[in-house]
Amino acid sequence: MNSVQKYLFFAVMRTTVLIVGGLALLALLAQGLSQTDLLVENRQSAMTYFFVVILGAPQVMALLLPLAVFIATIWALNRLHRDSEIVVAQAAGMTKWQTASPVLRLAVLAAIFQLGVNMWVQPSAQREMRETITEARADLITSLVKPGAFTSAADRLTIFTRDISGGVLQGIYISDQRDPNAESDYLALRGTVVEVDGAPAIIMDDGQIHQTDQNGALSILTFDQYQFDLTPFTKERGDVVLKASDRFLWELFYPDMSNYLQRQDADRYLAEGHARLTMPLITLVMAMIAISAVLGGDFSRRGYSRRITIAVAGAVLLLVVQLSLQAASVDEPALNTAQYLVPTLVFLVLLFRFLRVRRRGLKLRRGEIGGAVPA
Repeated sequence: MNSVQKYLFFAVMRTTVLIVGGLALLALLAQGLSQTDLLVENRQSAMTYFFVVILGAPQVMALLLPLAVFIATIWALNRLHRDSEIVVAQAAGMTKWQTASPVLRLAVLAAIFQLGVNMWVQPSAQREMRETITEARADLITSLVKPGAFTSAADRLTIFTRDISGGVLQGIYISDQRDPNAESDYLALRGTVVEVDGAPAIIMDDGQIHQTDQNGALSILTFDQYQFDLTPFTKERGDVVLKASDRFLWELFYPDMSNYLQRQDADRYLAEGHARLTMPLITLVMAMIAISAVLGGDFSRRGYSRRITIAVAGAVLLLVVQLSLQAASVDEPALNTAQYLVPTLVFLVLLFRFLRVRRRGLKLRRGEIGGAVPA
């Protein structure tokens, strides 16, 4: 690339990065609102919350990249045209194709980056996010013990703690009325949740056991340390359920047909796999639509608002059609082929039209229109 092309390349790239960053930030803020239950209900740390939000960034960036490339190309090329920088470059001998080539190169790099995200980064991040959320919601202390609140996990079994400090429960009260012939209340100054022989338990220090027998007689037992089984309070963590967006490309195309859930979602996996491969093509088409809007016609001092409006409508229509094809491919796998055909045909049509306009411009400059050839 010459110096002018490098200038155009970095001008569009800077705008693309800014737009992707801005749109991704808004999307992550919206996603973060849906994960506030990690803080409110599961009482996880702020680091866990932000870790989960950041893990959603690759998927958001991959989805927004085609739109960002389109907006950046439209904005940057239109600004350069408005400032007469492209006009000066073309007057110096640069063709429209040479002007457009830096943008197409950037679009190719963006498509390769998007493909890498879709194939490796997104599923890895999504898996980590699922596991983090599952572990947070299955965490015994956060799901069982809520300071200042009575928690019932089993029938006639309740636990209360005044406060939690450094993993130590302060002011513990447990009411166990599962056996009507031996109702018991446990009170302790402090306690710690531990695992004993693979089973969760709470080790209570400095407390008493108040037990009432079937005749209503009360007996009080004082202890220095007592182990209370917490198995009735536990929730089975189970395996992390992976969605189609969490799976790697080979898992989407070759699901485990012996697994009932994967067999039922095989068509959904197939549609997701083809969508990940075709979205980089959409990025290329978006860049070509923007190039055609600004460079694909005659120069106008009044601007290109009409062509840009048509380009925006075409870009939105393309996205709607592509997303509709992806959704329809879940029920009709034969439509997966159309996910490749639509962006490919649109790109070829736009490229042919752009090159035809370029050839027409060369003929005009050579004076070959109407048979008038300069001597």
